[in-house]
Amino acid sequence: MTIKTMNKTARQVLGTASLFLGSLCVMSCVESPCQAQPAPVAAPSGLVDLTYAAETSVNAVVYIKVTTNSKTKTVRVQDPFSDFFGDFFGFGGGGTQRRQIQTPKREGSGSGVIISADGYIVTNNHVVSEADELLVKLNDNREFKGRIIGTDEQTDLALIKIEGKNFPTLPIGNSDDLKLGEWVLAVGNPFNLTSTVTAGIVSAKARSMGANSIESFIQTDAAINKGNSGGALVNAKGELVGINAMIYSQTGSYTGYGFAIPTTIMNKVVADLKEFGIVQRAQLGVKGNDVSAYIDNEKAKGNEVDLGTVNGVYVAEVVENGTADEAGLREGDVVVAINGKDVKKMAELQEAISMLRPGDKVKITYMRNKKKENVTVVLRNAQGNTKVLEQLDMDQFGAALRPIEEQTKQQLNLPYGLEVVAVKKGKMADAGVTKGLILLQINDRPMRTMEDFDEVVKETNRSSDRTLWIRAITQSGIKKSLVIDLSE
Repeated sequence: MTIKTMNKTARQVLGTASLFLGSLCVMSCVESPCQAQPAPVAAPSGLVDLTYAAETSVNAVVYIKVTTNSKTKTVRVQDPFSDFFGDFFGFGGGGTQRRQIQTPKREGSGSGVIISADGYIVTNNHVVSEADELLVKLNDNREFKGRIIGTDEQTDLALIKIEGKNFPTLPIGNSDDLKLGEWVLAVGNPFNLTSTVTAGIVSAKARSMGANSIESFIQTDAAINKGNSGGALVNAKGELVGINAMIYSQTGSYTGYGFAIPTTIMNKVVADLKEFGIVQRAQLGVKGNDVSAYIDNEKAKGNEVDLGTVNGVYVAEVVENGTADEAGLREGDVVVAINGKDVKKMAELQEAISMLRPGDKVKITYMRNKKKENVTVVLRNAQGNTKVLEQLDMDQFGAALRPIEEQTKQQLNLPYGLEVVAVKKGKMADAGVTKGLILLQINDRPMRTMEDFDEVVKETNRSSDRTLWIRAITQSGIKKSLVIDLSE
């Protein structure tokens, strides 16, 4: 399914309020058979007794300390004399200068949930995405070094691992079974206060906040704050039903609502990260909006709309050669169900497709000219096929790179570049890359650091056009253009 990608930092202004992705995330998939859990006990007052759920969940929720080491980065700064002299010396840059700065060592923290007895832990991507070191602390104060198994920016989930056995876990519940008004617990480590439990109710489901490109949040009024990211949302039976991910606040602290990623999305992402290291993401191949929002927009323009339904996803565009295109969907159709399950808004459609893989058959129910139609097709990935997408091993490129030295910059009059210091058999050699070649841009992205190279490779590997277009220059100043096809 194609959707517009939102701000990577997941902090957007909604009116006067802001979305804050602190450190939230919870999840637990028990690989061993789950023991039957006792039903919640009714207290004398008639309220549900949450003590069992609280006591069991705190042992499976961990504290994650994240360390980001000091790094050298190249940044652009405004030249204070450019307004007076312009580009008098002919150096270019549009009034800016490039300088290298040393970033400070940073530390942060979040939460995670142990999902298997052998040490797999689910947390949020935003908790660990910039981590150079991970320290995981259990409720019994044992500490372990953690390593990242895989991350998924689109759902804001990550899977990490600690070594050991017989770790405490939480049974995984079905988030689809949650009811509005049902009691839940948020378990995590807000403000470095470890093993904190707060209670609230499910106040909404399938909520879209524009924080991630794929989302169908569980909304709760259980108090969640910075540090809860990656922590568990637990039902009264002591089952994990969501991964706490963000809050909606005007102050940056809890003032009413928290949002959790449902286990329906979590289970699929975790399974893919464990098996492939990367999420096998099926896409429906449509762009659109909730029918209710489309109708409201048209009414605001003075247009009367009758689609035959007031629920579903209005199709504004069908991606060429995608699943929906093959199914015969077109602009103006309304998707109302996937595999027989009603779809009332875009968040529910995203959730339904996110649980499937490329190659899975899907039954799409849609409205056209007020009539209901059904079609069954095979889901495709972003590349337009059903092949398994593999995590690219940088060794496959067969080249060692490093940022060019100052002397090379001066000799060739270059602002930046990555020099090839060694080449062996691999994709780089096959494309004609030789030792000493300087990579300037890949897919129009400047190559200043190794992080630039890694990011453009990852992005391209996940896109529909898996081609690296390289602009380079030799040590003698000859410009070259090279192409690497990642699909081969």
